[in-house]
Amino acid sequence: MRIAAVDVGSNSIHMVVAQVEADGRFRVLDRAKDMVRLGRKTLSKGKLSAEAIEAGVRTLAGFRTLAERQGVSRITAVATSAVREAANGGEFIARVEDEVGLRVKVIPGREEARLIFLGVRHAIDVSGKPTLIVDIGGGSVEFILVENGEPLTLASHKLGVARLTERFLTDDPPTAAQIDALEQALAEQLDPLLDEIRTHRVRRVIGTSGTMLTLIGMAGQLRGGEAPELHLNNFAVAADDIAKLRRMLARAGRDERLKMKGLDAKRVDLIVAGAVLTDFVLQRVGAKQLVACTWALREGVLLDFISRHRKHIEENERFRTPRGRSVARLARHLGETGEHGPRVARLALRLFDQLEGDLGVDADSRELLEYAALLHDVGHHIDHTNHQRHSYYLITNGELFGFSREELEIIGLVARHHRKAVPKPSDAEFRALPQKARHAVRALSAVLRIADALDRTHYGVVRDITVNRRGARATLVLDTAGDAQLELWEAKQRAGLLADVLGLDVEFRVGS
Repeated sequence: MRIAAVDVGSNSIHMVVAQVEADGRFRVLDRAKDMVRLGRKTLSKGKLSAEAIEAGVRTLAGFRTLAERQGVSRITAVATSAVREAANGGEFIARVEDEVGLRVKVIPGREEARLIFLGVRHAIDVSGKPTLIVDIGGGSVEFILVENGEPLTLASHKLGVARLTERFLTDDPPTAAQIDALEQALAEQLDPLLDEIRTHRVRRVIGTSGTMLTLIGMAGQLRGGEAPELHLNNFAVAADDIAKLRRMLARAGRDERLKMKGLDAKRVDLIVAGAVLTDFVLQRVGAKQLVACTWALREGVLLDFISRHRKHIEENERFRTPRGRSVARLARHLGETGEHGPRVARLALRLFDQLEGDLGVDADSRELLEYAALLHDVGHHIDHTNHQRHSYYLITNGELFGFSREELEIIGLVARHHRKAVPKPSDAEFRALPQKARHAVRALSAVLRIADALDRTHYGVVRDITVNRRGARATLVLDTAGDAQLELWEAKQRAGLLADVLGLDVEFRVGS
């Protein structure tokens, strides 16, 4: 299953595309970024500009097209500070949904911090001594204090670089008085939090987001680092390197900053505020090192989706068609999430594959048998007594997609007759089917009855079945993982219909 996570930030819009496996592992296939600057003037005026809205919609439309070309089946998008605070943020969200067909969820600051933590934890080991994670965005800054791999603090403050630049750094280069005013504002808002964090003896700060990665890269190049190395997780610089860089940036005008190694021209107007904020945090908490992490919010969104939709991902991996996924969703919705259904389906298909020539059904019946096996016990959702009848009702009325009415009746009737009564002409639903479909119901029911009986205890005692055909006798040889006496007894009680369909005597034997 391919999924995409989109982070609609105050500075940039990011997307990451990943291939997710059934066991939850994933591989990043592609990344995309556009520095839209949604927060430009928005954070001070409280309203997204028309230009910012147009740019955001255009970028998200392009990202959706890119994702679809890569076979993405699900896009999860979140928006942060700029959209969260704008009076017309709802208008932007509505336009994206109407024009792009993408739903964007606006998340609060604390949730933003939690998702950032998920992303960082996946990329960098935070299981040891206390670590502070800092993500500086355009509108807000998030702080996550981590100890022994668990977040102790999840905090968000409205102190992003776009907001700070617009409010305090109005000259270029900024005056000493402007820098002082900025630091005073930081102290007023952050000292209570940072003083508490300092008591945990944090020696390492992990920096995420474009602003902090840029600062780490610039500081590394100042001391002679190689540019490619600067973009790796765990690349570290000393707090003193950041302090030195901060002084250089604060003294330099825009043209001088553009000449500095490692500075993206799109960040030239905001980097001074980022440097002052980063240096302030490092000094206040007493950290000696700043470590780069390229994983943050968007990767956290990806990991959060995987953790919450593991069953859905497994279904997409196992069932390649909309029909199969529809069956899996119904089973999950009705509480059939155990191993009994899949085990019965596997045993039923093993029998079908070995008996297909004798059953007198076409190859397409195999698929219907698998679905009937997966759904044969869903009737327990209504009542345990005569649950097979309830299974028939739920299957034929459960909004399974991609099936004809006749196919739904076949699946439902096969599930209905997996135990107790066999299909009879006196049953109105069975009688209403064409002759070919009636035969399919009898043949598939006969197979399902045996497969279900061979998992009678629900412990997976019978691992496999081999059919030996000799003359007028079919012997089902069972590969078992323990005492299968109950399974053997139950299978013999249900074998009559299979013997009738095959025109053979049916026997059972446990293999050596």
